Amino acid sequence: MTVTTGESHSRTMGGRRDHMGVTAQHSQSPQKRGRELARQGRALFFECGSVRAAAHALMDRHEDLPSIQAFRYAAGLSQDQAAVRYNEVAGNQTSLGGTTINAWESWARARGSAGAGSPPSYASLLILATAYGRGPHGVADEVISPGDLIQEAYEKLPPEEQLALKMAAGRSSIPATSDTLRVRNAVVDGSPDVDNIIGADFNLLVPTIDNGNPAICAFSLPNPNPGHLLDLTWNTFGFGIQRLMRQIKSLGRRLDADICFGVNEAGLAMATFLASAQFNRCSIGYLRCNRVRNEISFAPESHFPDAVEAPVIVICDFEVKHADVVGLVARTLRDRYPGAELYFAVFGAMTKSHSLDVDSFEELTGAKIMQAANFEAVFIAATMSPPGIEPPLELR
Repeated sequence: MTVTTGESHSRTMGGRRDHMGVTAQHSQSPQKRGRELARQGRALFFECGSVRAAAHALMDRHEDLPSIQAFRYAAGLSQDQAAVRYNEVAGNQTSLGGTTINAWESWARARGSAGAGSPPSYASLLILATAYGRGPHGVADEVISPGDLIQEAYEKLPPEEQLALKMAAGRSSIPATSDTLRVRNAVVDGSPDVDNIIGADFNLLVPTIDNGNPAICAFSLPNPNPGHLLDLTWNTFGFGIQRLMRQIKSLGRRLDADICFGVNEAGLAMATFLASAQFNRCSIGYLRCNRVRNEISFAPESHFPDAVEAPVIVICDFEVKHADVVGLVARTLRDRYPGAELYFAVFGAMTKSHSLDVDSFEELTGAKIMQAANFEAVFIAATMSPPGIEPPLELR
């Protein structure tokens, strides 16, 4: 029976150690070996772009490494950090410590024996899978199956936990092994098959504050009908806003906004959600763009809230393409609010090439525009291809 929903990576494949390598590894102290495995796990994650792929590559190299431990290294976490991440996923309603993580890993390492450590419960595996799916910076959103974490130790689990894993694997509608495109189901008119296709997550280095975290985890929006606008569902729209929120939380320091400005109606919807959920219901501004003869200006109905001196402003825009709208927005707000700190959150950024999984910020069509605006930091939910994306209900 298989509990990893179709995943069957053999540990006897390429990368397996020879006898001398095994001897050398076991001669290391546990602390030194742990540091080396952590280094390899992080490097593999950034090479593969996937916690799962990095974990299995690490297990191919080290056949005695249990999967639950390999996934932790691939997520770039120490045992104490893994416990903190676990508690965060649980809404800080738990107070798990690093000793519990160690007990689970000790149990998994004790192949065919009892008495070492203790097995994790099914509920704990669910939380741990979500925690490790967030990757080294906590901004990824990879689907990891609880069965992935204990694949070699499954038979050692109590019968009730085995049954729970077996039933969960049978009910799963999202293949845990998919590194390609996957559909995130939305309930739209009662039909689950009308949602957008979401590409695999990838990390991108963007402009950010001094000593901030430059790595954001974005996703791509493949267009099944090239040459046509891609109509987004509410589910995809909400998923992108959640991704922006996670990037903001992972900035490297707390970002407290005084005003959230929305550019046009779609940006205003984004600003409303972010102001309420992320910025303690801060003031909301509105910039309505008028285009006349290829020139952009702001309509009189635009709204500029009162603010403290040198406010912190987050600008929300739905798309970044070729037009320098964000440059005009930045100049206008700096004139209106002297000394303001400007941050930029965009839902979709167009790429220069057909590939949506870009390797660098400069591969985005609007890279120079965003750099010239001199924002404190940039947040990007997704990449898109021409001609672009259309927000739900055709918000303009």
